Amino acid sequence: MRRLLRSAFAPLLLTCAALAAATTVAAPAAASTLTVRMFHAEALNRDWPYVVYLPTGYRADQGRYPVLYLLHGNNDDAMNWITQGQLQATADALIARHEIPPVVIVMPQGGTDWYVDRKEKMETAFFDDLLLEVESQFAVSQERDGRAIGGFSMGGFGALRYTMEHPDMFCGALLLSPAIYSGDPPPASSARRVGVFGEHQFDSHVWRALNYPALWNAYFAQPRRVPFFIAAGDDDLVIQAESSLLYTRLREAGNPAALRIIDGGHVWAVWRDLLPAALKYTLACMR
Repeated sequence: MRRLLRSAFAPLLLTCAALAAATTVAAPAAASTLTVRMFHAEALNRDWPYVVYLPTGYRADQGRYPVLYLLHGNNDDAMNWITQGQLQATADALIARHEIPPVVIVMPQGGTDWYVDRKEKMETAFFDDLLLEVESQFAVSQERDGRAIGGFSMGGFGALRYTMEHPDMFCGALLLSPAIYSGDPPPASSARRVGVFGEHQFDSHVWRALNYPALWNAYFAQPRRVPFFIAAGDDDLVIQAESSLLYTRLREAGNPAALRIIDGGHVWAVWRDLLPAALKYTLACMR
């Protein structure tokens, strides 16, 4: 029987003081489990919550499991991967059918930081604090071929950036409706309003310095290539066009990639439908 969530956990993620050092959702021992944890991140100078999915049968004394880090969208909630994206049910089914390996999935709370070192040192916290925390608390891989990353919207921006900066650390990446605009973001994009890309107002120079085209040459100068699963809804007009452009540029450069455009907009229904294919493609690199 699959572990059930208490609805109270979602608001707990938004209120750091309300979280204990570790809170585990009760369920039968045979089921997959969800844990909400809090730890002190030095780079952020505050406590930082994250959610962990542990596959059915997880045991810390049976070797290290592959691990997938998933980044959520702007001002969203890490727990929405579970409540809106049905990630637990999807992963359970794929593992049961042997379509993906038993994997630990880590979902940090990202706020509106766009996963860069601007309002807070979120990127530094991810690599210097979160990875060490997870690897010390759970039996997860510390090797490239056992680690992958992904995200939706703002989280897709972060996952693409982290992968291109550190292809030696991730063997696969999934980008769902990634907010990665190759030029400046459109007027409606939250990137223009969150106070990340500019001191007092949006600054195109800051955006372009942090967006993926600025990382392109350095990524391709390295020997590692990371397969990317890229997907969006066809009504998400700008983002589906940018997703297709990224896919084309990667394939032209000889980098493995897959593209899926399905019916829908910039909504959880699209990301939920894309998750099975995204997980299967992205985790195929794991050993």
